[in-house]
Amino acid sequence: MGLVIRLTRVGAKKRPQYRVVVADSRYPRDGRFLEKIGTYSPMLPKEGGKRVQIDLDRAKHWLSKGAQPSDRVARFLDAAGLLKRKPRNNPQKAKPKKKGEEGGDAAAAPAAAAPAAEKPAEAPAEAAAS
Repeated sequence: MGLVIRLTRVGAKKRPQYRVVVADSRYPRDGRFLEKIGTYSPMLPKEGGKRVQIDLDRAKHWLSKGAQPSDRVARFLDAAGLLKRKPRNNPQKAKPKKKGEEGGDAAAAPAAAAPAAEKPAEAPAEAAAS
């Protein structure tokens, strides 16, 4: 049984609120869970102390049992000083995609198409002169 500490959505439409729960990894996101250990309210200001509330003793207990936190919960636990999160870096994300690279060439494409359109027009004129 793989344990995971993750968020479960409980808020109304366009008013998100989450529970921080310990669940089996096979359970649905908003379904059954073993224990609720905290809450997360993203609508509250970041400065307020009530935005993230986690029972750190219970989180420590479940981490000792082998529970793996999700990325977002790992951020919360790192901010609380309970867990050291590995820094993540994806330098490939900032590079332009193929469509973006072609977009830069799109301005040059009509200029390249114009000489190609002129050449076939000249060829029949040369054939008529011969």
